[in-house]
Amino acid sequence: MIRFTLVCDSGHGFESWFPSGSAYDEQTARGFVTCPVCDSAKITKAPMAPAVARTDRERRPAAEPPASAGLPAVPGPPPTAPVPMIAEPERRLRALLKAVREHVVSTAEHVGDRFAEEARAIHYGDADSRPIYGEATAHEARELAEEGIEVMPLPPAPDDRH
Repeated sequence: MIRFTLVCDSGHGFESWFPSGSAYDEQTARGFVTCPVCDSAKITKAPMAPAVARTDRERRPAAEPPASAGLPAVPGPPPTAPVPMIAEPERRLRALLKAVREHVVSTAEHVGDRFAEEARAIHYGDADSRPIYGEATAHEARELAEEGIEVMPLPPAPDDRH
């Protein structure tokens, strides 16, 4: 995993993690990386200083800070509010996918790996019509579609992968 400091075209800075540099490039090109503040997809990498540890000398304790000689302290920049890692549109999409999945799970019968068989039986009138869900291979799903049997993949729960 690699962490990049990113900046949108409006100047909002934020950080995000990616599996690799090429994953960042691909996701940015497809518009998947957006600013969590303004939702802009015009994102660039901010300059970053590498964290390199020196190994050519011994570690020494940190030096004492110099005495202020009675000078007033200079205030630093105000602390910034944490920026959410997931933009609002993605948060809404995840909530919608979760609601769809919960609705299907609560209203349909889980038939497991017998899904293709049950879908055919319902389609051809050999079984009572009822909502079902389960697992099918890509090959089975293709065959169902070729037979004119309408099926749709159930989205995974977004939180299941994180």
